Amino acid sequence: MTMTLTSFLAQFISNPALAITVLLTTGVILVNGWTDAPNAIATCVSTRAIGPKAAILMAAVFNFLGVLLMTVLNASVASTIYNMVDFHGDTDDALIALCAALFAIVLWATAAWWFGIPTSESHALIAGVSGAAIALHNGLGGINGSEWVKVLYGLVLSTLLGFALGWIAVKLVETICRSIDRRRTVKFFQGAQIAGGAAMAFMHGAQDGQKFMGVFMLGIFLANGQGDVTNFTIPIWLMVFCSMVMALGTSIGGYRIIKAVGMDMVKLEKYQGFSADLAGAGCLLLSSLTGIPVSTTHTKTTAIMGVGAAKRLSSVNWGIVKEMVLTWILTFPGCGIIGYLMAKLFMWIF
Repeated sequence: MTMTLTSFLAQFISNPALAITVLLTTGVILVNGWTDAPNAIATCVSTRAIGPKAAILMAAVFNFLGVLLMTVLNASVASTIYNMVDFHGDTDDALIALCAALFAIVLWATAAWWFGIPTSESHALIAGVSGAAIALHNGLGGINGSEWVKVLYGLVLSTLLGFALGWIAVKLVETICRSIDRRRTVKFFQGAQIAGGAAMAFMHGAQDGQKFMGVFMLGIFLANGQGDVTNFTIPIWLMVFCSMVMALGTSIGGYRIIKAVGMDMVKLEKYQGFSADLAGAGCLLLSSLTGIPVSTTHTKTTAIMGVGAAKRLSSVNWGIVKEMVLTWILTFPGCGIIGYLMAKLFMWIF
């Protein structure tokens, strides 16, 4: 099942519930753009391989390509997010609960952005929507355990594999270039890092774009009183819209996160930045192909940690890492509880 752009616009104008849902979902995608998307380009900006404005434009283009191409080839991440929670039953209450979850996610992510901490929008989305589903069903009956467990797999994958691949990638690059004068490699790695940043932006679109489009489609179906849709096709117009909003968010507030990830946590040289991008993109590609929703933030930052640790553990600013990890740990219970409380409040009011 899908929806044409003409049909969507007609319903957006005539259906206030759909309009509110779309605006809130758009807000969540925008917040993702200024908190998650900058991670993709943090290293190539911090090593001055490319300027911030050019990097943001590059991220916008490759985010769109990632959303479009990967969704056409394999939309399993979107399906996982869509089927992870149960919003069946009264579609009016379900839509109110979903809107409450989206509102909670925006609150959580904006607070994290204000403090310059690269929180995971993927996990905020999962936690907020799960909390709302629990509130809707008054229990864990709102959670599809067989799909939700993929989130746990993704948490382990993005953390351990990201770190390991970062360590391996930089060691491999150093081994290959060991006998080459480092001055001769600077120009090559500058170009390679720009390509690595583009690959990270592409995979960010492939992963996070699908997550938010899955929720977008859920909102559309609920607003139309269709709570039992299990199979759907993401339309091209939604892919374009999602990538444009994400790009706008990156251009608005991305520099704070770029600074925290690419400059404050580890001081990287160009070949190290390339290694981190290569490791992060590889981990995201594997996750996308297997339908496991992972955090772009976790994957990229742990890859950077692995690169820094390969030189020596003291190369990593563990104070910054501690702040990030604390935020990651708090995201699931914090955003989940806010989503639950907001859903109860919204259902009581409306």
